[in-house]
Amino acid sequence: MTEYRKPNVSQAEINEAFGPAYREQWNDKLQRQIDADIEKNRKAEGEFSLPASAAGREIQVEQLSHDFIFGAHIFNFDQLGTDERNRRYKELYGTLFNSATIAFYWKQLELEEGHPRFRPEYRDSADFWNHCPNPNSQPHWRRPATDPVVEFCRSKGIRLHGHTLVWGNNRWQIPDWLIGRMPLHFLKKANLEQNPSDGTLECQATAYPFEEMSADEMAEAMPEYTTLLNVLTAKRIMEIAVRYGDKIDSWDVANESAADFGKGRMVPGSKLCKSWYGPMPGDYTYRAFKIAESVFPEKAKLNINDYNLSEDYLQQVCDLRRRGCKIDIMGAQMHLFDPQICLNIASGKDLRQSPETVRRTMELIGKAGLPIHLSEITITSPGGDRRGEIIQAGISRNLYRLWFSLAPMMGITWWNVVDGCGAPGEPAISGLFTRDMEPKLSYFALNDLIHHEWHTSLSCRADREGKVGFRGFRGRYRLSWTSAEGKAESMECHLK
Repeated sequence: MTEYRKPNVSQAEINEAFGPAYREQWNDKLQRQIDADIEKNRKAEGEFSLPASAAGREIQVEQLSHDFIFGAHIFNFDQLGTDERNRRYKELYGTLFNSATIAFYWKQLELEEGHPRFRPEYRDSADFWNHCPNPNSQPHWRRPATDPVVEFCRSKGIRLHGHTLVWGNNRWQIPDWLIGRMPLHFLKKANLEQNPSDGTLECQATAYPFEEMSADEMAEAMPEYTTLLNVLTAKRIMEIAVRYGDKIDSWDVANESAADFGKGRMVPGSKLCKSWYGPMPGDYTYRAFKIAESVFPEKAKLNINDYNLSEDYLQQVCDLRRRGCKIDIMGAQMHLFDPQICLNIASGKDLRQSPETVRRTMELIGKAGLPIHLSEITITSPGGDRRGEIIQAGISRNLYRLWFSLAPMMGITWWNVVDGCGAPGEPAISGLFTRDMEPKLSYFALNDLIHHEWHTSLSCRADREGKVGFRGFRGRYRLSWTSAEGKAESMECHLK
């Protein structure tokens, strides 16, 4: 594991980066409450029976791993341009991160119809990317072949999360070859154009295309495309489940669909949905969950995911569950893409991520009664300079502590790990590392929380029967002792 030297940051630099209004929002009283909630919601009491050799002996208790998910996407697997960068990137998984979100976007996974990129080709190799002058221009940038990533993550013993099975987005999800099968006059009506930066097709219309038509009328006007869209969406879910169902722990079954639900576009029994993205299978979230439930193993967690953390999202999840859908986890996104927003937060002018706002939002979606996964987190370092890094690290530390303290929370996943590796339009300065894989202050902030502040290490004494009890963060532990004969012994246990 690469050892990184943590830079010193003075209190004067912190005070200059964060205004009095921000410091008052995150005052000492609030921090004590966060600590108390972490103690209450993230720790547990455990009692374990050790071998007779441990009876009456002093026991060293050392935490090995967290049950709580500290994740990141792994979209830049072998794509960073040098073997050394790739090595540093990979070693974060299983150390800083105990979970990886793996890219299953349909558009890039199946660039050519009928040939999903499960197995790696030369274009997925480190050698290809090490000699690629413009990696961001490649259609499979941030979309590595899935087999090598799955195998790597399983070798690290970390949790695997698949993203995403169903999503209506024409630019990032629906394959160009499928969009191209839409009747020509519908394509023209939708004003679908090719994006010059990456060649993908996207809808340029400012209003919903085919506004004058109902979903049923659209289905009747293009019956072949409607059938194809429904059949291929179902086939994709089943194909992925057969290949990875017993290998990947959880899945985003439906992504960013609450807006369609809120507009009343999810009509039970319909053939087509007039999604705000474009045509989608009828009642697509319900059907996606029912298909996924039928083909994935029971142990696979089925997630719904959205940035729209409103009453619409809550009601959508409640509606789907009332209709019999297996939804195990609610995903919640939080992207601070605009560097100015982080500057405004640091000055105390922007309250969208204030402690009160975060609590209210999580209380609202928490009414569904499901665990919450902060599934996509972006926090920029405005300006890309030292002050920007201090702001990114400070906001990250406070938000992670608050999120970690909330009872429904089960995990937090950072989005773009490396600067300059986001999707087009995302900030180039939102990583935990620079493009050369040098750590930023935000890396040290998260590392300190995960491996120090939220790490249980203590000594206690076993009773005469060899039983020992302690309180700690939920996760796996190693208990070590020296027997009366001077022999070093240990056992592992799980504090749930």
